[in-house]
Amino acid sequence: MRIEVLYFASLRERTGVASESVEVPRDGRVSDLWQAVVGLHPRLREVTVRPLVACDLEYASWERALDGVRE
Repeated sequence: MRIEVLYFASLRERTGVASESVEVPRDGRVSDLWQAVVGLHPRLREVTVRPLVACDLEYASWERALDGVRE
């Protein structure tokens, strides 16, 4: 499934983009999405603190399943 990822502040600076569509497994979690994003943008490996994440305009845990997220 494809998830639209929006980047803000330092993550936008490190990726060089404001947003992009990222492919993740249908049974994926937020942590899987982060790994996919790091694979696309190796500079994110330098991030030492887990960024805050929101799904459908609500803060989400890193274990949140992505199957209910609007694509």
